[in-house]
Amino acid sequence: MTASQPGQLFIVATPIGNLSDLSSRAVETLQDVALIAAEDTRHSKHLLQHYAISTKTISLHEHNEQQRSEMLLQRLLEGESMALISDAGTPLISDPGYRLVSLVKQQGIKVVPIPGSCALIAAMSASGLASDRFSFEGFLPAKAVARRQALENLKDDEHTLIFYESPRRLLSAITDCIEAFGAERRACLARELTKMHETIETRTLSELRDWVSQDENQQRGECVLLIEGATDMVSADEQEMARLLTLLLPELPVKKAATIVSAITGGSKNQAYQLALKLQQK
Repeated sequence: MTASQPGQLFIVATPIGNLSDLSSRAVETLQDVALIAAEDTRHSKHLLQHYAISTKTISLHEHNEQQRSEMLLQRLLEGESMALISDAGTPLISDPGYRLVSLVKQQGIKVVPIPGSCALIAAMSASGLASDRFSFEGFLPAKAVARRQALENLKDDEHTLIFYESPRRLLSAITDCIEAFGAERRACLARELTKMHETIETRTLSELRDWVSQDENQQRGECVLLIEGATDMVSADEQEMARLLTLLLPELPVKKAATIVSAITGGSKNQAYQLALKLQQK
C-alpha cells in the first residue's frame, strides 16, 4: 500500500469470556495492522499476550474518543491500517467507537467488520424466547424513577427486549420489570456468558426474581436480561381485573378503583391502573 492510499479501519470482535472464541481472521488482523485502538489497553493486554500479538495499542474510550478520532483519522489518511477493539465483544455495542467510525466513513475510508462474539446475540440464541424480532435497549437507567419510566414505555412492545444490566442493580431491575410487564411475563437471565460460571435461566419474571434473590451468586458478573415481548392474549387475571374495574369505575376515581382491584386480585397496582385508563378510553 502506498502512502497516498488511505489505510483501512477493522472493527474486531473479541471474546466475551472464553479466549478461544477469537477467530483466526481476527488474530491475523490484529497482528497485521499498524495500531490497535482499545477501550482499555490494560484490559486488552491479557488477550493480546495470549495470542502473541505485539502490535502497538492506544486507548480509545468515551472520555477521549472525540480527540483521539481526529488523530487516528489522520494516520489512516496517511496509509496506516488499524483495528478497533472493545474490552469484550463487538465494538460499538454499548461501547465506544461510534464517533470514530462515523468520522472515518465520512472521509470515504473503508471500514471492515471482523465479526465474532456479542453478548446480546449469544444470550438471544440460547434464551428460548422469540428471536425473529428483538430490540436491544442497552443499559437501563441507573436511577429507579428513570428506569421504571423506560420500562413503562416498552411494556406494549411486541419484540423480545434485551438489556445489559449491572449485577448490583439486577434484582431491582427485575422487580421493576414485574411492575411494568406483569409477574407472568417470561424472561431470561444470561450471566457470565462463555465463562466458567455461565448461567442461562428462563422463567417467569416472578420466578426469576425469587431465584436471583435466593442465590447471591446470580447477582455477580456480566448480566444480559431478556424479556418476552407483549402479546395480544389477555390472561384470566386481566379478565378478572377488567370485570371488577368495569363495576367500580362508574363510582370511584381511577386510582382508588385500581387500588381496590389490585388488593382483590393480587395483581400489581400499576397493571390495574393502566387497565383502568384503557377502559376509560373505550
